[in-house]
Amino acid sequence: MDKENEFQIDDVYKDMSLDEIPWNIQTPPPPLVELVDSGKVQPCKAIDLGCGAGNYAIYLAGRGFDITGVDGSPTAIRIAKKNAKTKRAKCNFIVVDAVEEPHKLGQSWDFAYDWGLLHHIFPEQRQKYVENVHRILNPRGKYLSACFSEKDAGFGGSGKYRKTRLRSTLYFSCEDELRQLFEPYFAIIDLQTVQISGKCKPHMFNCVFMERK
Repeated sequence: MDKENEFQIDDVYKDMSLDEIPWNIQTPPPPLVELVDSGKVQPCKAIDLGCGAGNYAIYLAGRGFDITGVDGSPTAIRIAKKNAKTKRAKCNFIVVDAVEEPHKLGQSWDFAYDWGLLHHIFPEQRQKYVENVHRILNPRGKYLSACFSEKDAGFGGSGKYRKTRLRSTLYFSCEDELRQLFEPYFAIIDLQTVQISGKCKPHMFNCVFMERK
């Protein structure tokens, strides 16, 4: 993961309230809810990669999942643990950089997802990250990845690399490059670009649902 972005993200959790953090949304995103409600992903051993304050991990715990959330921000993990305790949700949270420290996970999983993490990972590191996800999933394990689409206009500007108001740099993807990234490791079940509500405005996300090869 880009080290500058990682440092800034931890600073965000230190210096801003959860209400101010633009990506901290308690309501789970519809594509994740649809997978659970439809039974396409059933309660199992699951991992939330880039869990932030733990909102979606807490949701899955309430739906019967054995869930672990990981994040490179120690502050985010402290907040996630507090949130889970407050809501009496049974979750496990650990500080792990999913690109650089996959050995710290030490387990295998039936379902993995990253919501809003991949656009923090630049192309030169993405294959390594996807290999890590493939490695920690059980055979035929399911994987949901969601990141900003290059069609999104919510931040202004254009191009693959765009600055946010928090001064982080994000990478905006298209469907074709995600297909090329994932297909060597996963069978793609569904790939679509969808509009997802945000705190201030909606955003266009690439959502990819896959099965481990």
